[in-house]
This record gives sequence, structure tokens and C-alpha cells, in this order.
Amino acid sequence: MQSSPLRVVVAKPGLDGHDRGAKVVARALRDAGVEVIYTGLHQTPAQIVATAVQEDAHGIGLSVLSGAHMTAFAEVIKLLRHEDAEDIVVFVGGIIPADDVENLLEEGVAALFTPGASMAAVVDWVTKNVGASKELAGT
Repeated sequence: MQSSPLRVVVAKPGLDGHDRGAKVVARALRDAGVEVIYTGLHQTPAQIVATAVQEDAHGIGLSVLSGAHMTAFAEVIKLLRHEDAEDIVVFVGGIIPADDVENLLEEGVAALFTPGASMAAVVDWVTKNVGASKELAGT
């Protein structure tokens, strides 16, 4: 059982200016009892990771519609490793071509949600899969 509220950073890396989907996910997670830190638009991977580490987040939800998903997501995961924060689960959403899914999973993305994914599916996955590694580590 989660000893502290599940805490997730929702972020929009890069220059993508479309944040409706990220806001919908943030609200759905909040309504499900998840503590959500929404970073807003135009965040760098370094800003996102710094926020997640500073906030002791259990997960990071990234949203990209601009096509920069391969670079942005990989950089976030690389920086999490550098910060010894690999226990922060990264899940993503947006316009992600099927050809990129396997590479993103190999890179360390835990789950991908593409257009049409229900908020119930996102909330269910997050509540079942985010936070477990921190609780096992005793943090």
C-alpha cells in the first residue's frame, strides 16, 4: 500500500505548444487522488528531471505532439539515470508512430498512450505501475 500520495510530474518537453491532452491527463490523475505537478509548456528535459527529483515524484508523464518524442524522451531518461533517479517511472503520450514504440520501450519508457487512449486506462496504469519501486526501496 502506498504510504504517501502517489506523486506524478506531467510535462510538455520542447517547443510543442499544444497542452490540452497533458492537462486532461493531469486532471484525470488528480481526480483519481494522484498528486500532480504540471510544469507547463516549453520545458527542457533538464527542467523536467529537476522538478521530478525536487518534488520526490514517483513518475513523469510526458506529452509530445511535435515529433520530438525520440530526442526529448531519451534525454529525460538519460538525465534520470545521471541523477540516480531511475526509480521515477516515465510514461508518455502523444503522436507517436508505431515504428518508434519499440525503441522508446527499449530506451526505458514504461508505457505509451496514443490518441484514443481512455483516461480510465491511463489512470488505471499509473495507479498500478507508478510508485511501487520507491515504496520497495523505502523512500
